[in-house]
Amino acid sequence: MNYGITDILTLLGSLGLFLYGMKVMSDALMEVAGDKMRNILATMTSNRVFGVFTGFLITSLIQSSSATTLMVVSFVNASLLTLTESVSVIMGANIGTTITAWLITILGFKVSMSALALPLVGLGFLLTFAKGKTTRDWGKFVIGFAILFIGLQFLKDSVPDINQNPEILAWLQSYTDLGFLSILLFLFLGTVLTVVLQSSSATMALTLVMCFEGWIPFDLAVAMVLGENIGTTITANLAALVANYNAKRTARAHFIFNMIGVVWMLILLYPFLSAVDWFVTSQGGGSPFSSPEAIPIALSVFHTSFNIINTTLLIFFIPLIVKLVVRLIPAVVKEEPGVDMPKYLDETSLKYPQTAMRALLDESKRLLEGPTFKIVSHALNLHRTDIKSEEKIKKIVKGSKETIEIDIDDIYYNKVKTIYSKIIKYATITQSEFQLKPKKVVAINKLKLANRYMVEVIKDCKGLQANVAEYMNSDNKYIQKEYDMLRRKVSKVLRKVYLIGTTKDPQKHQKALEDLKIDAMESDVMIDGTLDELIRKGHIDSEMATSLANDSDNVASISKHLIEVAELLYVESDPLLVDLPKKKKGKSKKKDK
Repeated sequence: MNYGITDILTLLGSLGLFLYGMKVMSDALMEVAGDKMRNILATMTSNRVFGVFTGFLITSLIQSSSATTLMVVSFVNASLLTLTESVSVIMGANIGTTITAWLITILGFKVSMSALALPLVGLGFLLTFAKGKTTRDWGKFVIGFAILFIGLQFLKDSVPDINQNPEILAWLQSYTDLGFLSILLFLFLGTVLTVVLQSSSATMALTLVMCFEGWIPFDLAVAMVLGENIGTTITANLAALVANYNAKRTARAHFIFNMIGVVWMLILLYPFLSAVDWFVTSQGGGSPFSSPEAIPIALSVFHTSFNIINTTLLIFFIPLIVKLVVRLIPAVVKEEPGVDMPKYLDETSLKYPQTAMRALLDESKRLLEGPTFKIVSHALNLHRTDIKSEEKIKKIVKGSKETIEIDIDDIYYNKVKTIYSKIIKYATITQSEFQLKPKKVVAINKLKLANRYMVEVIKDCKGLQANVAEYMNSDNKYIQKEYDMLRRKVSKVLRKVYLIGTTKDPQKHQKALEDLKIDAMESDVMIDGTLDELIRKGHIDSEMATSLANDSDNVASISKHLIEVAELLYVESDPLLVDLPKKKKGKSKKKDK
């Protein structure tokens, strides 16, 4: 055989051209539809059938099961998907890969795309000059699609003709005539090729060409396809190495699902292949066991039927697979980072806008539920456990008269300010890293606004803290009553914020938040006449009056900003764009719960 280094490089170049075309096409489709697909994935329900359909749809559109799987791993890492949801999506992705095989089989072997490839490149090139980004992306897709089939044509031409090289036939027979051992050998070859090429589609294309040229028989081509199913799981497992334990569980579930499928197929291999042979011949095609030209269609039929049957069988066992991976990979409870250190803002989450936004949301909630809640409650000389309890606010305030020492300046400058700056920086990177749609830009701006409100709340608490400590135990019953009233107002807001953060349906608290906000804005002692009455009757002196006036304004500001933070983080409504409903006239001071 005269097949030198130049021919080998030509073969590798053909494969590289095919892979490059696949990448250009996949990247272009991700630009056109990727964001919509990620949105569908991030908001999908726990319905297993819908999860399978979602995985199939995404993989069919972006033409890459690896991209779908990596996306799923990232979403699980960011808690956008549960483990159960991720397994069903990956099952659907396996079915989605069969679309690529059919494209290659029909357009690469049944239709001559080489004559159309260059005109398609020309069309795509013209589209890349369009003004609209979507049109330019479609142009890139057309170019990638054409390059893919140019690469496939080169691949077919660069594989040596086995009939003119009998020494190749003799060499192959030493590996193809080993019975079931040959099946295992080519299964291993398919796995290795997929790991090396990082693309099951490229391995499938290579397998189809080898079959078409008569290098390997049908059963060994099937073994290579089964190997691809194992090899494609390696990518996700490698990506999960640096992710959390839930992402590792997802990658392991992918491996277990594909391995189970390979094992039962190896047991039923020859009866299943006979069934495929019967189906293909009954449709007027040639037998893949006797005609190499018939193998591509038969292999695609096998690939599709195997993945559909495997998913149909194992979809009922998803809870069992989840339990198995949970047992194999135990939960890792990491030490909670300090307030000044981010818990969710990592590089991994910056891979997609959805995961980056989820990280920002989770970090913002952590700032609210942690230091902000602590500072506000302690500034009122109240314990957080009491506010979170079901005991009446009025009773809690009346019974809490001891001073709680807290250095607000120290917590703010050494902890809160640090994490606040990290959140703003991360938000800015997210906005500059991705070409976000206006809706997502608004969503990130809401998160930034919520964090700014929390900082303002903490600053307002500093001015309130000293006077609360002084007047809550004052001998003057009038000033003591007014400060207890201020403490109750903020405590009601804190409790409502806490309840919203723990409920599954924060929207139902929207009306209560709006009422509390109106209360906060209307119940200023200078506006409702309370301060004038206290001064006129001589119940408080001028110093008390000044302190009460300032602190009443502080409480209104704290309450209003806490409510706005809750709306922005939990209810997802922008207080700057929504007009507050008119409240019925009446007393603004409601009875405490």
